[in-house]
Amino acid sequence: MVVFPPVKINLGLYVTKRREDGFHNIESIFVPVAFTDVLEVVENDRDEFRLFMSGLPVPGDADSNLVRKAYDILNEQFALPGVDCYLHKIVPTGAGLGGGSSDGAFMLRLLKAKFDLPISNEQLMKHAATLGSDCPFFIQDSACNVKGRGEILEPAGFSLRNKWIVLINPGIHVSTRQAFGLIEPNTAPSGWMEKLISAPYTAWQELAVNDFEAPVKRLYPEIADILESLKKAGAFYVSMTGSGSTCYGIFHQSPDVGFDFPENYLIKLVKGI
Repeated sequence: MVVFPPVKINLGLYVTKRREDGFHNIESIFVPVAFTDVLEVVENDRDEFRLFMSGLPVPGDADSNLVRKAYDILNEQFALPGVDCYLHKIVPTGAGLGGGSSDGAFMLRLLKAKFDLPISNEQLMKHAATLGSDCPFFIQDSACNVKGRGEILEPAGFSLRNKWIVLINPGIHVSTRQAFGLIEPNTAPSGWMEKLISAPYTAWQELAVNDFEAPVKRLYPEIADILESLKKAGAFYVSMTGSGSTCYGIFHQSPDVGFDFPENYLIKLVKGI
């Protein structure tokens, strides 16, 4: 069985509180985007889990990978058969796109479907929350308003399915720890999610801000250059996503201009989900 874990972009990202457990509370709108890894699971007769990875390199060893941890969670509950897991990485790590979180969440979903496990999506979301803050979102298939450390979700009531999105990653790794060290938590604007969802697209740029964007731009001027290029190409909303360094622009139609960036930049034209 093969699945294609997508990424997410953040429409607005406010860091509102530093928690006693070491995490931070946030407010954001997560939107799934059709830029995916490839994940396959095949049952084996060895009664063990084996992970085979290809594509882009992934930091850390196999035992720390979220797909392994997802298998271990459900194996403890359901005594699963052994499996061979094939993960082909297309989404760069540390890019603010949630690629690793999506892999872990989709592993939970894949195992549920493959082995017809008697577990609800609500239970899967609780398991996903133990994997990482962004993981519960990827049990969903639509845009969500997100609060807490990422585990409090409610449907946002809109979709970017008919919009084009340009993702540009300059190959800069911004660690989560580094990014949070650059900002001071503060209260998000009151009612900003509801205002954005009901507002015309032309107003989005003034209604949703990523708290990480300004300090990361100061460290890496390339981010500012990317965002300006997306604006000039006609995007009605541009932002850095997550803690960076991927930037995106949302377009009503596929942009008919190219982007003149170094060859190591990853540039993808995709649709919303």
